[in-house]
Amino acid sequence: MAMSSGGGSGGVASTPNVTPMVDVMLVLLIIFMVVAPALLAGFNAEPPIAQNIKDHPEDDKTDQVLGIDKDGKFYLNKKPIKPEDVGPALKHIYVDQTRDDYIMYFKADKNLDYSKVLDAMDLAMKNGVRVVGMISDQKPGTISTVVGDTKSTVAIPAPGAPPGGAK
Repeated sequence: MAMSSGGGSGGVASTPNVTPMVDVMLVLLIIFMVVAPALLAGFNAEPPIAQNIKDHPEDDKTDQVLGIDKDGKFYLNKKPIKPEDVGPALKHIYVDQTRDDYIMYFKADKNLDYSKVLDAMDLAMKNGVRVVGMISDQKPGTISTVVGDTKSTVAIPAPGAPPGGAK
C-alpha cells in the first residue's frame, strides 16, 4: 500500500500492486504452454507387424467371422449382410443358441477408419460376443514359426517378387 505525502486529505491510498500478480500469471502461462502440447498429442503407437500368426480356425458351425471391407460393407462368414442386420444376426448366433464359446473373429480392411472397427466390436459385444479375435495376414516374405500352423512351411512371396524367389 502506498502513502501519499502531499498536503491533501491525508488518508491512505489503496492501489493494488500488480507486479506479483503479473509474475504469477506469466508463470502459469509458461506452464500451460509447455504442458498443453503434451496433453493434445495423445497416444502415438504404430501397430505391430504380424509375422508369426497362426491361421484362425475355420469351422463353419462354431467359428463366426465378421468382416468389413474398405467401403464399410459388412460380411458375416464371407456372406454380405446389411449393417442393420448385423446385431440381430450376432444375437441369434451368440444368445439364442447354446454355445461352448462366445468367440468371434473379426477381419477389417487395413485402410478402414478405426472408429468403424470399434463400432463393429461394440455392436458384437452388445449382442453376446465375449471375446473378439482379430484376423491379420502373414507379413509377405516370411514364414510362420507357430507350432501347428498349416501354412508354416511355405513362405508368402512379397508383392512384386518373381515366382520362386529371387535368383
